Amino acid sequence: MRIEQTIVTKILELIKAQEMTVGSHLPAQLLADRLRVSRSPINEALGILAEKGVLKREANRGYFLATPVVAPTKTLVEQLGIGETNVVSDVYFRIAEDLLRGLLPRDVKETEIKHRYALTPAQLNSVMARISSEGWAEKKPGYGWSFSSMLTTADSLLQSYRLRLALEPAALLEPGYHLAPDVIERCRAAERHLLQGGIATDSADNLHERGVRFHESLVEGSGNPFFIDTIRRVNRVRRLLSYRSMQERSRYREHCEQHLHLLDLLERGHNDEAAQAMRVHLSSTLRNLEKISGILKP
Repeated sequence: MRIEQTIVTKILELIKAQEMTVGSHLPAQLLADRLRVSRSPINEALGILAEKGVLKREANRGYFLATPVVAPTKTLVEQLGIGETNVVSDVYFRIAEDLLRGLLPRDVKETEIKHRYALTPAQLNSVMARISSEGWAEKKPGYGWSFSSMLTTADSLLQSYRLRLALEPAALLEPGYHLAPDVIERCRAAERHLLQGGIATDSADNLHERGVRFHESLVEGSGNPFFIDTIRRVNRVRRLLSYRSMQERSRYREHCEQHLHLLDLLERGHNDEAAQAMRVHLSSTLRNLEKISGILKP
């Protein structure tokens, strides 16, 4: 089971556990905090539930419960056909792997993708929309797609970390830097979860999203839109190779400890020390990735 289906199921379970009534508001950030993931997969899951009629989306207000949720979650998931999202995720990873192995051409027609992976038109639209949103494919005029050459080699992942090494420490030194207490606590909770067993049990999606959310949260504290936009763009397109690097998880305990140390420094206002700690953290990650670069190769 992939992250979209998992999160949809958890949101349904949360609605039932809290006995929400029709019209109840489901704030994306609150759900992200409760489920310890970023808002991106939460928004995807809320969109799926809206498409199925469980939720109603109101412009500039968010999502609201549109129908009572009373049936057992498993039964409801089957009735809504939400399990189909698992097919989309499976194909997403197959396309990524085929692209990295050089088995999929850079330019391909929609019909070729549809037949190669046995997709329905709706599944094809869903999987290509996800890939497009992450920045490693773009629609061509007509009915074709062009896959980006960016971040499809071991070197390109390392290059993305060298960019972050220049950007993230500088963001912590921006005038007026502020990291809200609730953001600090949310980030701490995510790291503790991993240290208490999540490193071994969490999916690659969850591990990636936790790292993305941590680093984006710290950069967002700078209030500098140029830093923020750059880190978001980098994180969207580096996902493709990040999944492969997660085959080796032994380094994650050290990552968690470094993340917690960074939060302690920022909470005390020691931003100069935090910037140096961020350099050490990203440099050690870069060295570790260089050691395992073999698993990133086709």
